[in-house]
Amino acid sequence: MKEGAIIRHLVESMHPSLVLNNSTDMYCSCSSESSAVALVTVDVTTARELMASAGHRYLDVRTEEELSKGHLDNSLNVPYMFNTPQGKHLASVVKFNAWAGREKNPLYVEQVASLFSKEEHIVVGCQSGKRSELACVDLLAAGFKNVKNMGGGYAAWLQNGFSVHNPQHTG
Repeated sequence: MKEGAIIRHLVESMHPSLVLNNSTDMYCSCSSESSAVALVTVDVTTARELMASAGHRYLDVRTEEELSKGHLDNSLNVPYMFNTPQGKHLASVVKFNAWAGREKNPLYVEQVASLFSKEEHIVVGCQSGKRSELACVDLLAAGFKNVKNMGGGYAAWLQNGFSVHNPQHTG
């Protein structure tokens, strides 16, 4: 099963009221109680512009270990997943290892709600854009209105040469 299909399966199993619009590649809330809210993915250049001039704030959903290697300036961190003790072993054995040896943060939405209002404009990112996609879906399902996924994640941010805070390098 391809990575995109795995993510689609995870999203649809966790949030049955969200369906993928195949023509736009966006998830939409289809519950009768709420108006449709689509998952929007923006590239890193657009994300950077939104954070610089449009009042968007950045939510980094990577683990603390990932964050310690570098992060965007002024980012807030709420891990979407935690590494488990067997994580390193599983990651070396499992080919698709984005979630091998990790478990979902059961307090993720509550922790985000303590930092952001449901009306705030949020750009959500992870290492590659996959975890943040799931994290966005959870936020949309919880009633957050202005959430955007940063496609390509921190890796794409670095590839574009954008500035980061890197605590491991001083000088």
